[in-house]
Amino acid sequence: MFKKITESQISRAIVSEFSKWFEDYIVSDVIVVGGGPSGLIAGRDLANAGLKTLIVESNNYIGGGFWVGGYFMNTLTFRAPANNILDELKIPYKEVEEGLFISDGPTACSKLISATCDSGAKILNLTKFDDVVLRNNRVEGVVINWSPVSALPRQITCVDPIALESKVVIDATGHDAWVAKSLERRELLKLKTYGPMDVNTSEELVVEKTGEIYPGLYAIGMAVSTVFGIPRMGPTFAGMLFSGRKASQQIIKTITPADSLSRKETVTV
Repeated sequence: MFKKITESQISRAIVSEFSKWFEDYIVSDVIVVGGGPSGLIAGRDLANAGLKTLIVESNNYIGGGFWVGGYFMNTLTFRAPANNILDELKIPYKEVEEGLFISDGPTACSKLISATCDSGAKILNLTKFDDVVLRNNRVEGVVINWSPVSALPRQITCVDPIALESKVVIDATGHDAWVAKSLERRELLKLKTYGPMDVNTSEELVVEKTGEIYPGLYAIGMAVSTVFGIPRMGPTFAGMLFSGRKASQQIIKTITPADSLSRKETVTV
């Protein structure tokens, strides 16, 4: 029934293809650290605009809390006007209160991941952010390592990381705000911490405060909450989507088409 293929051919195909695209993305236009809903929508919009975009995710799965919602109940909530983005992504939903919509978590997450992959953005999962590349007081990339390295016994964790370069880095690491914290350790930023639950206040302020927090570094999603001391929002996701979209729109204005070849174009030499 199946074509006869050897184990070595399978291994060669994996190593060859991964090495090929990974080498190409050692230098990108934008690196998004964190593959939750805000990072995915930002990565999708950036790649659709022709920017070479890499999403780095520490887990082996992509989507963050978009898979499960709150309390392991995989129903997601969105407040208007997020239904417009759901329509754009062809995510089915229903209105349960005026302006309050629910959607199935696995369906919504899988469609967002698929749309992001279709845009041309590349995803590097099981990869942990370790540090920033910092030159001339500007973030110009990230230092990464395999996520399993941090789980190894201390005496064998001396595994050097590698660095990736980019014009812009986005911190989409949620409440942890790992990228921003790497600058705080060097007293280049002063972060607050996210506040107690207040959905109405949080979603508005997260989107409002989304943007560049240090030259070359943007904060989106709940990383914004930690940076600015904004209340947490819990298992509702309108602010996540609009935060990712706002940052992508800002970045697209700073990187002109002349700076980057569209990933969807075919070049004939």
